[in-house]
Amino acid sequence: MSTVSISRSKLEWSLFGLRLGVFIVFLMWTLDKFVNPGHAAVVMKVFYSVPNLSENIAYLLGAAQLALVISFLIGFQKRWATLIILIMHLSSTLVSFGRYMDPWGPSNLLFFAAWPMLAATITLYLLREYDTKFSLGKAA
Repeated sequence: MSTVSISRSKLEWSLFGLRLGVFIVFLMWTLDKFVNPGHAAVVMKVFYSVPNLSENIAYLLGAAQLALVISFLIGFQKRWATLIILIMHLSSTLVSFGRYMDPWGPSNLLFFAAWPMLAATITLYLLREYDTKFSLGKAA
């Protein structure tokens, strides 16, 4: 195994940038459950085969997801929060697999943005002990 030298400051700022970017996407998905719970119901039905998601359940999912994404942003319980974010995003990327087979179908090209975000979440999980900028997590 070879070693790479990088300034700690550059690494911390880079990881923070990734964390902030992933947070913004997850925050918008979370807020959508409150602003448009009907959309959450359609997503759950189309992609996860969950029929008839009620508004109350959408709000509960939104509240739980909001707690998770805030924990992720501030680095609280970093190992678990980042792992859950990673699993959630991996599952949403994989359940959309049919969209990748028809990239020029209606709105399907946008689904490809999931792959770099998945790479970012994997990076954040693997390097979580170095992701300390504006974080409650412990430094390496």
